[in-house]
Amino acid sequence: MNKGVFIFSAPSGSGKTSILKPILEKLKNRFGFSISATTRSPREGERDGVDYYFISAEKMREHIAKEDFLEWEEVYPGKYYGTYKSELERIWQQGKYVIFDIDVKGGVNIKNILKNQACSIFIMPPSMEELENRLRNRNTESEDTLKERLSRAEMEISLSDNFDFVVCNDDLDKAIERVEEIITQQMNNWNV
Repeated sequence: MNKGVFIFSAPSGSGKTSILKPILEKLKNRFGFSISATTRSPREGERDGVDYYFISAEKMREHIAKEDFLEWEEVYPGKYYGTYKSELERIWQQGKYVIFDIDVKGGVNIKNILKNQACSIFIMPPSMEELENRLRNRNTESEDTLKERLSRAEMEISLSDNFDFVVCNDDLDKAIERVEEIITQQMNNWNV
């Protein structure tokens, strides 16, 4: 049974989802997406148990106390995210690699826990200016949340050297190609 995991982390607005989506569609039979738990409200179109497990802060703290999470973090004040240990077993039992699309600190934590069982990839924005433009163009951020995201992005970028690979998303097609190369190489290494 395969026990490998791929960790994808990036500051908000770096294009991680845009890179992952076509790769996961192409290789969907090889991967299972780890569904994170969160205390934030669902965004339009998000479904419980598909995009996230949406739970209350009280329920989150109960799971933390019971050590149900591989990792967890309070990413923003009152906004928790966590990875259930059971998600790994669910996906591994299907004979698939686990994909984590996770915040940067969570990615570092999982890599530290799973070590060589994990391949971690950090998606780097081309610049802070471009990141700000991308976030502004979403039209989903107030000035306060934009400043909060940019401040957090600086901290997250400072952690990028904790990842196995850093891929700059200055050209989406090239970034997708590079990430796919990394994934293929790592799967070959694990299967030797």
